[in-house]
Amino acid sequence: MIIDIGLAFLEGLALIASPCILPVLPLVLAASVEGGKRRPYGIIIGFVLAFSLFALASRQIVLALGVDLDIIKNVSLVLLAVFGLVLLSSKLSEKFSSMTQGAANFGNDLASRGGDGLLSGVLIGALIGLVWTPCAGPILAAVLVQVIRQETALAGNLIIVSFALGAGVPMFIIAMTGRKMMNKLGFLTRHAEAVRRGFGVLILLSVAYIASGVDVESLLTTQSTKAQRPAGELVLQDGLSTPYAAPEFKDIEAWINANPLTMQSLKGKVVLIDFWTYSCINCVRTLPYITDWDSKYREQGLVIVGVHSPEFEFEKNLDNVKAAIAQHGIRYPVAQDNRLSTWLNFKNRYWPAHYLIDRDGKVVYTHFGEGKYDVTENNIRYLLGLKNGGATVKASAPAINPEQTAETYLGYGRANSYDGDAPALHDKAQAYRFPDALAEDGWALNGKWKVGAENITALENGAALRLDFNARKVFLVLGTSTGKPIKVSIRLNGEAVDLNAGKEADGGVVTVERNTLYELIDQKIPKNGVLEIQSDSPGLEAYAFTFG
Repeated sequence: MIIDIGLAFLEGLALIASPCILPVLPLVLAASVEGGKRRPYGIIIGFVLAFSLFALASRQIVLALGVDLDIIKNVSLVLLAVFGLVLLSSKLSEKFSSMTQGAANFGNDLASRGGDGLLSGVLIGALIGLVWTPCAGPILAAVLVQVIRQETALAGNLIIVSFALGAGVPMFIIAMTGRKMMNKLGFLTRHAEAVRRGFGVLILLSVAYIASGVDVESLLTTQSTKAQRPAGELVLQDGLSTPYAAPEFKDIEAWINANPLTMQSLKGKVVLIDFWTYSCINCVRTLPYITDWDSKYREQGLVIVGVHSPEFEFEKNLDNVKAAIAQHGIRYPVAQDNRLSTWLNFKNRYWPAHYLIDRDGKVVYTHFGEGKYDVTENNIRYLLGLKNGGATVKASAPAINPEQTAETYLGYGRANSYDGDAPALHDKAQAYRFPDALAEDGWALNGKWKVGAENITALENGAALRLDFNARKVFLVLGTSTGKPIKVSIRLNGEAVDLNAGKEADGGVVTVERNTLYELIDQKIPKNGVLEIQSDSPGLEAYAFTFG
């Protein structure tokens, strides 16, 4: 994120070399000199605010429309590359300048308007910023790609502010130096072509950086580790500064695929502890990597132990866990931690969570959540004493949707975002009706349901559940209280799901035979939608929605 913030600042700074931005420099100077002492501050504040609000609005529009982020990236990089080539060519720059001359002329009229104080300066700066946003369009497009790549809205907003500040810095310098700067504008004019071409090169380098997808932080880390180790050897990446003795397994209900294990008995082995639970989508997405490591490194001395720590009551059922283990092809030992005693021993707080333990029984590396599979595999190889050069798994992170709906629980113990007209009665049968509209990320019921602490249970044929969401994929933990299969019909935005059906909802129908996680929707790109599920018989249990 730090790299992206710095790049956004440089891209904002590059606006000074735009053929239609250059006329704004004397304009800012003139507006500053004619007004009072506080007017220059107002002009820059207004200018930065205008750019920031424009970028924020563009980001929201992109997310609301659910446009494929790869398309935005490719189009914006093409525009940015073209803009860089324009700056490198005198003829193209002259044509671009003539195309935007109308905006420049309109902007020049603003310098003489209204008041001498801070507020008048804010107004003038904002109008100037909006007038010149067409010039910033190609660069803004690239900045938006960097914004959307961020995992949080805060990170995205920091990118926007950094870009706006970069655009405002030269304006601020000119505004504050006043008439003294007028005498120096001749230097800028005489060297305008060199400045323009220099920023053209900078923009093209930015295109190359964004298009390459290079992780500069990882690159720098790799370069630093090369200097610290002999060629061909691995080092521990992101290791704990203070390794500690691995806590013991405690109160394990059952061991699957192995006899009971202890940390003492595992000394001399490299051990990977994976805390997981089978209805957790984040845990499920890590399993292909973990099973791959088991098959590749078991013979070299790696022991993987899956500690299955249930989130819901049905996950304590040993038969359910065995079915999940078979489904995912898990051959390594799995400990059933029904009382969460081992979870507490490790002071763990997450699903999934990985603890890597060396041959001396010390926890030397931890990772929580998905991702960093290449780092984890590197550390496994390092602890096993294997040389570099093995085929390691490289994680490909999906595009992040900052507006994605959060995990949504339905049982009253942790229920969130309930948006029905009638209050949800606890542990009692009640008939519900859908409201006329749902709030953003809200859910509601229709028909007769019982709302329990952990789940909701349909009590009649046709009982339905509706959810407003923003995501690409929708998952729902479902089960059956009757022990018999229950068919559930799925609709999206009031229509059959068709091509948007998830892998367990072929033809818009899910057959619920056991308590587990079901993929209901896959829209191919993240966007808003309203999901409705309807049970064909009583006994359907619904626990929690997750998204991807």
